[in-house]
Amino acid sequence: MTGKEYRTITDVKGPLVFLDKTEPVAFGEIVTLRLADGSIKNGQVLDTSNDLVVVQVFEGTAGVDLSTGVKFLGDVFKLPVSKDLIGRILDGAGRPRDGGPEIIAEENADIIGAAINPYSRQSPHDFIQTGISAIDCCTTLVRGQKLPIFSASGLPHNDIALQIARQAKLTDSDEEFIVVFCAMGITAEEYNFFRSDLERTGALENAVLFVNLADDPAVERLITPRLALTAAEYLAFEQDYHVLVIYTDMTNYCDSLRQIGAAREEVPGRRGYPGYMYTDLAMLYERAGLVKGKKGSITQFPILTMPGDDITHPIPDLSGYITEGQIVISRELHQAGIYPPINVLPSLSRLMGGCIGAKTTREDHKSVSDQMYAGYAQGRELRGLVAIVGEDALNERDKQLLDFSGLFEDQFLRQSRDEDRSIDETLDLCWDLMQNISTKYLVRLDQQWIDKYHPTDKKE
Repeated sequence: MTGKEYRTITDVKGPLVFLDKTEPVAFGEIVTLRLADGSIKNGQVLDTSNDLVVVQVFEGTAGVDLSTGVKFLGDVFKLPVSKDLIGRILDGAGRPRDGGPEIIAEENADIIGAAINPYSRQSPHDFIQTGISAIDCCTTLVRGQKLPIFSASGLPHNDIALQIARQAKLTDSDEEFIVVFCAMGITAEEYNFFRSDLERTGALENAVLFVNLADDPAVERLITPRLALTAAEYLAFEQDYHVLVIYTDMTNYCDSLRQIGAAREEVPGRRGYPGYMYTDLAMLYERAGLVKGKKGSITQFPILTMPGDDITHPIPDLSGYITEGQIVISRELHQAGIYPPINVLPSLSRLMGGCIGAKTTREDHKSVSDQMYAGYAQGRELRGLVAIVGEDALNERDKQLLDFSGLFEDQFLRQSRDEDRSIDETLDLCWDLMQNISTKYLVRLDQQWIDKYHPTDKKE
């Protein structure tokens, strides 16, 4: 640690402070700023050149002037980690927010983390039961997967995230999930909702919350997910827990990235977001997975609200490209009063194929999922046709598929906020609904499964 304090500030722009270069400093180095009134702010070196150093200040630059003393600490940002994190609520910079004591560190971990060697990665294969039929049947979640929720403003993505946090479990084991909840730029109302729900259900005892509120500094938002993932990595790979990381809302994170980019006067990319946003998001999302020889795992659920319900916007576009699928929340279904309003048609899970079947879920899962998807897709398509030609113009098959699309939404998608359906209950429900379609039209189902599972046509 250097004892030198510099007073070489030349400019302050938004959350950034510009200093004349004094001695060699490193990227990511921690900085303390001592203001004229004696108060201390923390920051990090963002950029350095031959004659200039750019420091981003986490607590905002209010009160920073030319007389402010800057001290370079010669170390990177670290988070004190230990098992004591479980059950705690921390702010966006890792300080206690729940009025409890400071975390007693077993070790101080670098918040950037170490990249997992691709050779050491293990392919995800364990089915996670969320209790939500639309996810379990059609976009199956796998332990070690990163699966984003694409939502929009005003939709119940927070409720779905909390339901998954409460209900997620491995079907063949009693191992509990530890939930690491990372909130970025959320309102006080949303924070109270999360906190009260986790307290009500007792899930807070198995959770770690990192909370950056909307009125907290935007710069702090950039380190909040890194702190959360550092805590998750410690709990997963050092303490052998299965960790479920839920971020909300990635849109706020990307907006603060854009804000910092504008303050640095960078050349913007698509829609004003920085060109390196893809790399930045990948650094977060790629910290999910399984490591050979380690018991623990990290499964990620990033939630993002699509600006203007636009799925081609850079944030969902890049997120969908990096992650292993997407769960899309539909405004249309929400307006129809259906909860959870998950639109299964644009949703997918890229790892689903390898983790369903006789060994993990049930032998008929793949065929049932394909048939349900096909039936619903055709039924939805027919709704548009009916609006033009009327229902009387449809043949027998089309009428059955049209009716099926309504049943699919009303009985399969719709469930209560506390309803926890097992995978067997979900698949049996699918078979009950498929009774409404003649077996000759169930072209995606193998005959052997119809003989075994169909409620009316099975052969005893």
